[in-house]
Amino acid sequence: MKKNAKGITLIALVITIIVLLILAGVTINTIFGNDSILKRASQAKNVQDKAGAYEKVVTETMASYDTNRKNKCRQI
Repeated sequence: MKKNAKGITLIALVITIIVLLILAGVTINTIFGNDSILKRASQAKNVQDKAGAYEKVVTETMASYDTNRKNKCRQI
């Protein structure tokens, strides 16, 4: 056998595949697990939608008053 053989050994290839499988498992768990990124993104969207609705209500309420704080009825 040659002592100066070049190339990837079978052991190095197996170790690389095992490391990639571990990384894939961690990534899948992070995306689809109990406290996943998708669930947190959905919760953040709900909070943002509620804040937007609240802001619209406050804006319309404030717009219905004139500078003397007298209620003016706006024609819609």
